[in-house]
Amino acid sequence: MRHGMAIAAAVSTMLLSTAAAAAGGGDARILIGQSAALSGPSAELGTELRAGALAYFEHVNKRGGVNGRRIVLETLDDAYEPEKAAANYRRLIEERDAFALFGCIGASTCAASLPIISAAKVPFVAPANGNEVLRTPFNRYMFNVRASFANEAGHIVDHLTTVGLTRIAVVHPNHAPGRAALASTEAALKSRNLAVAAAGTYPNEFTADVEAGVDSIAKAQPQAVIIFGPYKVAAKVIAAMKARGQSPQFMTLSVVGPGALAAELGEDGRGVGITQVVPFPWVSTSPVVAEYSQIYVKEAKGTPSFTSLEGFIGAKVLVEGLRRAGAQLTREKFISAMESMQDFDAGGFVVSYSPTSHGGSRYVDLTVIGGDRKILR
Repeated sequence: MRHGMAIAAAVSTMLLSTAAAAAGGGDARILIGQSAALSGPSAELGTELRAGALAYFEHVNKRGGVNGRRIVLETLDDAYEPEKAAANYRRLIEERDAFALFGCIGASTCAASLPIISAAKVPFVAPANGNEVLRTPFNRYMFNVRASFANEAGHIVDHLTTVGLTRIAVVHPNHAPGRAALASTEAALKSRNLAVAAAGTYPNEFTADVEAGVDSIAKAQPQAVIIFGPYKVAAKVIAAMKARGQSPQFMTLSVVGPGALAAELGEDGRGVGITQVVPFPWVSTSPVVAEYSQIYVKEAKGTPSFTSLEGFIGAKVLVEGLRRAGAQLTREKFISAMESMQDFDAGGFVVSYSPTSHGGSRYVDLTVIGGDRKILR
């Protein structure tokens, strides 16, 4: 009785879970658990990531599922808070018996899964974050799909130095994932015989108190500033620098939430650079974007975005692993199947895994906010 009450309580607090997930498990379904920000400072990203993945899963389900089993995505809201994320991961594994985890938002909330999945031996596919804490040390249960922050930082540094900007500052949160992000940029600059001109910090993604950090970098009068953090933080950094009479080239990473940043900045967003780890979702220049346009935009009536496309691609990679694992599905068979995916082409988007590397993709592109708040290539 107590066990039944615990499950009922878990279901009552669940957000945006499908009805099928609430009905319980069995051989007819494969339960995929997700903890994502459906509220808080990155709610837009979590909602879009889930929507893109769900559209692909439902597309597969309409065609018989995977080896005759439906995929059910059960999502719990962590509000972008690591403690809530950790509790969600435990609930999904221990109470809901999720076969695998999928698609978190934020370095700290994603990293909260690492000790949990390691102990439970549960695979986690497609965290929507490129921080090095999700890659080093190697964890056999974590399968990254997107490119790393090191790939993104390297792409930014290549671009900035090509146009003659070498005095580059960094703003990052003052915690372990934030310091790892700084280290990625330092490594990219060092490979070009450069160093970070100045580094400024803010406490965390919730306080967004950036004044002290901006003071630190403003003294160096940088030509460019790379900002690690969600869109509200990035917007505050940009506004604070401009209030000090400085307008360097601002660069942000894919995790910022491009659409939300453009809306937050308004006309002040013109010229802000944003790296992307999936193709441009508004133009079908690759097979996977054409597929996304048909399934997510036309069939599911979704609005195109980089984040929903990332969720869509992550879901496609996960499904390919399930198919390769065969009808007698186990977690170990799934892990082996994923590790067999060397140079898997998801439609012009290539991911690679092996028993010693779960890096996924290295795809990085550069976009910019236009004067009309649109994201331009």
